[in-house]
Amino acid sequence: MKVLRKTYEDQNCSIARALETIGERWTLLILRDAFLGTRRFDDFQKSLVIARNVLTVRLKSLVDAGMLERRRYQERPERYEYRLTQRGIDLWPVLFTLMKFGDKHVAEGDAMPPTLVTHRACGTQIDDHMCCPACGVQVGAHDVVARRGEELPAAAAPAASASPRAAA
Repeated sequence: MKVLRKTYEDQNCSIARALETIGERWTLLILRDAFLGTRRFDDFQKSLVIARNVLTVRLKSLVDAGMLERRRYQERPERYEYRLTQRGIDLWPVLFTLMKFGDKHVAEGDAMPPTLVTHRACGTQIDDHMCCPACGVQVGAHDVVARRGEELPAAAAPAASASPRAAA
């Protein structure tokens, strides 16, 4: 049996190379939260319940990889927020598909999906193929609103409008 190495840099495979950047679980969860509108260090830490040192390293690696941009929002004390770059936004289809896989195969029986993704233009829930069933158009990260299930009222329909966060 072949032993899995810690890095994939010597493999001529785009999936393996992408895993060098996004293959660590905290990295994907940080990107998920960025798509849900999280911008500030303390907000990432609160949402993820992650050690400060681990979060610092992961955010730095995402900035270094060009997935997030670090922008100063306060001078004294100096504080930064993290925004998705175009490279990070390009991961939207991957994260959306991973989320839908989790909804289908892991979150079975939940009354509402953990995250609800709706078309910004009409409020209809996006299907598994990243299309709006009502409008018949394929949507991208800028075309949707993503909200955590726990942020929605208990009786909310998928098109409910309760202070949505932009996906990107």
